[in-house]
Amino acid sequence: MFTGLVQHVGRIASIEPSPAGRRLTIDPAGWDHHPAPGDSICVSGCCLTVVTADGRGWAFDVVPETLAKTTLGGLARGSRVNLEHAATPTTLLGGHMVQGHVDGVAAVSRVQSGDDWRVEFRPPADLMACVIPKGSVCIDGVSLTLARVEPAAGVFEVALIPTTLEKTTLADLKVGQGVNVEPDAVVKAIVHVLRHFGSQPQV
Repeated sequence: MFTGLVQHVGRIASIEPSPAGRRLTIDPAGWDHHPAPGDSICVSGCCLTVVTADGRGWAFDVVPETLAKTTLGGLARGSRVNLEHAATPTTLLGGHMVQGHVDGVAAVSRVQSGDDWRVEFRPPADLMACVIPKGSVCIDGVSLTLARVEPAAGVFEVALIPTTLEKTTLADLKVGQGVNVEPDAVVKAIVHVLRHFGSQPQV
């Protein structure tokens, strides 16, 4: 479990084939966190397990399902990634409850920079029911508040504060780029129940 408050931005040091799919090694230079093998790290919204952590970086095995359903399959050496270590029961929940289970990739459809920096996204159609006005959404591992939701148009928008632009990768977003999206877990649960069991008679 994570909070969506990015703690550091790392870079992809290497990408190699592995029996599990692909092994990503991340250079976390400048972050004083020291994970052990088996620990969970949120990498641009994806919960990954540390395989090794040493002076060469932190290695993670990424399975084909994750490569297919997230943006991790398109990363290259040198790509910047948002990092957050797992929360504990005593962690201040400054963002919202983030599982690190990416539900789909949304495309950036508009970027408005300047004093009122806003980014519009077009997610997979089935995720629109899970984004609600003023609700929470996790974009590339960043907890954000939904500023605008247009179900008919199939888009939603977030407003980015200067701290987010400075401390995460979101300032680099360009139109057409894909991002990892995880809607709020509570909203997802409600939508799932209504979709699959809402019309069934009560017993």
